[in-house]
Amino acid sequence: MLRASSLFNWLVAACLAVLMLGTQAAQAAGHERLSLDAGWLFHRGDVPMPPIKGHGMSYHNGKANNGWGAAAADFDDSAWRRLDLPHDWAVESPFDRNENVSQGYRARGIAWYRRYLPLAEADRGRHIELQFDAIATHSTVWVNGIVVDRNWSGYNGRSIDITPYVRYGADVNTIAVRVDADAQEGWWYEGAGIYRHSWLVKRDALHIATDGLHANPVKQGGRWTIPVEVTLQSSAKAAREGVVDVVVTDPTGREVAKGSARARVGALDSAVARMKLDVRDPQLWSLAQPNVYRVRAVLRDGSKELDRTEVQTGFRTIRFDADRGFFLNEQSVKLQGVCIHQDHAGVGVAVPESIWEFRLRRLKEMGTNAIRFSHNAPAAEVLDMADRMGILVMDENRNFNPSPDYMKQLTWLVRRDRNHPSVILWSIFNEEPLQSTEAGYEMSRRMVAEIKKLDTTRPVTGAMHGGLTTDLNAADAIDVVGVNYQIGIYDHYHKKHPKRPLTSTEDTSAYMTRGEYVSDKTKQVFGSYDDEPSSWGNTHRQAWKAIGQRPFIAGSFIWTGIDYRGEPTPYQWPSAGSFFGAMDLAGFAKGAFWIHQAQWVKDRPVVKLQPHWNWAGQEGKNIRVMVTSNAERVRVVLNGTDVGEQAVDPYEMNFFQVPYAPGRIEAVALKDGKEVARDVVETTGAPVRLVLTPDRKALAGDGLDAVPITVSAVDAQGRSVPLAQNKVGFALEGQGAIIGVGNGDPNSHEPDKASERSLFNGLAQVIVQSSREGRGTLKLRASADGLQAAEVELALNAVAAPPQVPTAEPTTPMLGWRISPAAADRPDPNVVLAETDMNSWGWDEPPMRRGPEASPFRLYRSSVNVRADRNDGHGQLTFGSIAGKAEVWVDGTKLGEKTSAEPAPFAVTLPKGGSRREVTVLVEAAPGQPSGLWGRVVLERGAR
Repeated sequence: MLRASSLFNWLVAACLAVLMLGTQAAQAAGHERLSLDAGWLFHRGDVPMPPIKGHGMSYHNGKANNGWGAAAADFDDSAWRRLDLPHDWAVESPFDRNENVSQGYRARGIAWYRRYLPLAEADRGRHIELQFDAIATHSTVWVNGIVVDRNWSGYNGRSIDITPYVRYGADVNTIAVRVDADAQEGWWYEGAGIYRHSWLVKRDALHIATDGLHANPVKQGGRWTIPVEVTLQSSAKAAREGVVDVVVTDPTGREVAKGSARARVGALDSAVARMKLDVRDPQLWSLAQPNVYRVRAVLRDGSKELDRTEVQTGFRTIRFDADRGFFLNEQSVKLQGVCIHQDHAGVGVAVPESIWEFRLRRLKEMGTNAIRFSHNAPAAEVLDMADRMGILVMDENRNFNPSPDYMKQLTWLVRRDRNHPSVILWSIFNEEPLQSTEAGYEMSRRMVAEIKKLDTTRPVTGAMHGGLTTDLNAADAIDVVGVNYQIGIYDHYHKKHPKRPLTSTEDTSAYMTRGEYVSDKTKQVFGSYDDEPSSWGNTHRQAWKAIGQRPFIAGSFIWTGIDYRGEPTPYQWPSAGSFFGAMDLAGFAKGAFWIHQAQWVKDRPVVKLQPHWNWAGQEGKNIRVMVTSNAERVRVVLNGTDVGEQAVDPYEMNFFQVPYAPGRIEAVALKDGKEVARDVVETTGAPVRLVLTPDRKALAGDGLDAVPITVSAVDAQGRSVPLAQNKVGFALEGQGAIIGVGNGDPNSHEPDKASERSLFNGLAQVIVQSSREGRGTLKLRASADGLQAAEVELALNAVAAPPQVPTAEPTTPMLGWRISPAAADRPDPNVVLAETDMNSWGWDEPPMRRGPEASPFRLYRSSVNVRADRNDGHGQLTFGSIAGKAEVWVDGTKLGEKTSAEPAPFAVTLPKGGSRREVTVLVEAAPGQPSGLWGRVVLERGAR
């Protein structure tokens, strides 16, 4: 069994080492990848764009920096909520029967995020990129009021070149993101908001493209090589040349190969540097020994390092055989897989990496060796974990569509993930109605061809739940035929297409409620004996038996490894979550967990007895006892007396009828007549005290690390009470926060964001996260009426947090100035321009230098939204420098006068007034001298 503390510490150490290496490299090279998670402002609900009316507004609406409302650079967001990413606003909502059942009865809707971004003058000339790992669902991004990106999926990341739009120095930049989560792509809970990380990346103008390093090892004729491709991009103003040096290091950090290539990149163009590196006798990546290598590419211009990037990879061969299934390193491996969605109890889809590690570790404990991330791209850091933990991955595309917008999503997925040794299959669709048609075939053919341009080493599959018997269908265009649920077609299809590799892409779909052993439709609960398959699926035992007995089927991907919100089949309200999981939403084991552990675990004896043994009032009545084991035989003992012994059925498991008597029931696993394992269940008393069991005893104090803590109740003898339903309150002391609570009950409507949660059949979970620069300890206290309280302390370890973009207070720069022609006579500062006149006055942005002027007078005019915190009579309109004498007028009222013609700063206090102000500056140039607004113009919060 994997130990939580040791595995997690190993993963954290590895990730921190990589992080620190990348940080040191960035500092040396000038490449910076900065977290942009902190300091966002959030508004739930739409901020309607004003209706476009009149010529002036229509004219401006057609211009590049036409952001209106919350998209505008000077929008007043002073009342918005401040938060850090990742963030899922849907999980904060109460359950509502009127909302979409498939989305878990949680309101989604539309919301806005804004963030202020400072850039130093030293960043001028660099390539500046804004990255979002995922936003649910559709989103539009503005920088300084300019639309820079629109995206049509909640699962793909994007890298946005914002270099043309940003400002440097004192004026901060404004990022605005409108998220439309009314748009949905799935029939499960998808969450809402910027639920993965965001980043700011600064590079030299000549740089390595995002996801631009391709280094996937291949074996040819007994030799291992790494064909390396490094894509370079340039935002420079002229062609440039660079040398790319590539180094490969083994799992210990030892250099095992290196090479160089030169490339010339045109201005605003790209080029690819290629080389092939030989690696002798590499340590292979396998399930038992997931040896991870690293490939580092460094771009240089002479002796100057311009950029660097690094990926992890692994040496392994994969092969799907039509008769014998899947082979890893030429060893037959049955895929013991699960499908999972990405939400977790308490946190929705904004799942911290450490909680993902917990989820993957729990799946490995069950015996899982493969995961289908259904039905969308997972977070990049989750694939890193799969590499390091030795888990095979089916990497799945969300949208079955070869049109340009959707093909871009597919190619992004392949470019990002093609170096991962864990990824063994690309999946292009799931259960598409067009799968049986010629259109489905043609769509598949085009998507497969696009993948092959980027990666020729992995086969492509698609999950078909029908259509396999038509004359031309999507299966005719893919490499490995994926079958969902159609157990009856396995033999027929294999006989008809003996050369086609075949795998289950989805099977089982059986119902269980954790801790329940009697199905009750009135309560919408299912027993955990694996007797409740869906109308289209099979029990866990039947599904695996059909696959395990057929060598030509590569393996199984059960639906599902872990429960998820939404799709509460076959029930609806009050059920708000699924019943399919081998584990519940908090990661607590159901009966299916122990079934698959017995079927899949080969390296240690397994035995598990179900159900609990608290059946007061049923003394003498037969209780159905299920024993799951991988031993040869199992024996059941009640209160020291043998009840029965059976040969183990490795597929169907073993059942006994045991007359209930309180006490101690045991399952004994036997091999060659000797005991190899034992499981004991006892009748408990009433709960008397709470117990808190953290997954780990320490957290990294980086504001990212989180730990799940199991909450249970025990009796006077310290035995966990399986039927306890007590409501438990939580209080946390120290530099951290409770970020979510849950209990795995799909029918519960208790909030996920709360300081209390009821136990469900004896268990609940609270998730605690550290604060940035957290130190000392966290102390969690749990209390419940009538029970002794529990406390647990967690150490906060000082760690180097990832480099971050500093948070910044908003500035309100005045931009978009109109400039009158020079005039010999003093003009009226309140002159009104015709709404249709876009040409008699010019346009410019500060700094604006005019002259020497032939005529002394000019008017400069702009308008600005005034933030509430600057509209209290203390706001200050500040001019960095005005050359010439000047008068400052606001909304027709003169507020100040500069009497000296020498260039100098100037400021006026803004009185209370409307939220939109028009500013006019009358400038009188000194004879023969230049004039104008030579510095920035900004509306600031003045002194009180």
